[in-house]
Amino acid sequence: MKGSNKPGTWLRSSAIIGVMALAGAVFWQENAWSFGGAETAVAIPAPAVDEPAGTSHSETAIFAGGCFWGIQGVFQHVKGVTDAVSGYTGGTAQTADYQQVSGGDTGHAESVKVTFDPTQVSYGDLLQIFFSVAHNPTELNRQGPDSGTQYRSAIFPQSDSQQRIANAYIAQLQASHSYDRPLVTRVESNGHFYPAESYHQNYLTAHPDSMYIMINDQPKIKQLEHLFPTRYSQQPVLVKQ
Repeated sequence: MKGSNKPGTWLRSSAIIGVMALAGAVFWQENAWSFGGAETAVAIPAPAVDEPAGTSHSETAIFAGGCFWGIQGVFQHVKGVTDAVSGYTGGTAQTADYQQVSGGDTGHAESVKVTFDPTQVSYGDLLQIFFSVAHNPTELNRQGPDSGTQYRSAIFPQSDSQQRIANAYIAQLQASHSYDRPLVTRVESNGHFYPAESYHQNYLTAHPDSMYIMINDQPKIKQLEHLFPTRYSQQPVLVKQ
């Protein structure tokens, strides 16, 4: 179980037990559907504003939306993504380790640095997957059984262009009323990324039978395949250890 060595674990355990009761439920709800205890994926429009096509074959983006195991796992299955690394963003180098970040007072968010080929998948495409499948952007400082500022919904733009597109898309989604609650995703400027410990990398692929992964993260991969079949890659791009 995630965070089993941290204070408050019994709260996450209770939440997981409650979620397990729903593990067999698969249902449609207008434009949203859920698998087991995972957050509900939502079909949303593509960004009206996106980066223009260019000749560069490498760009980076940083996303935070709950436990980095699931965020990393989702983006590792997106065509055009060449690397997705779990780590910490928003705080300092001195506090960029799992034990300190887990306390919730370092300023860091568990995040994923995504390297992608913009000639195959755009930054806007990644944002659409982030908001639709990878996490629930209406949850404030929590995702699923995990709570704390380290699990906040945040985007860390790596360029002025990314910041403009992220802000425009959040405004677009708010106006579209695709969600039953307002989005709480923050666009943050402190975008220095620190890779997480090696045992956190490729966690979804390495531990498919983990109860946490089965309940919270494996369904996201199914949702990605269903909602974005042309973007889905069955073979994940793994971090080289």
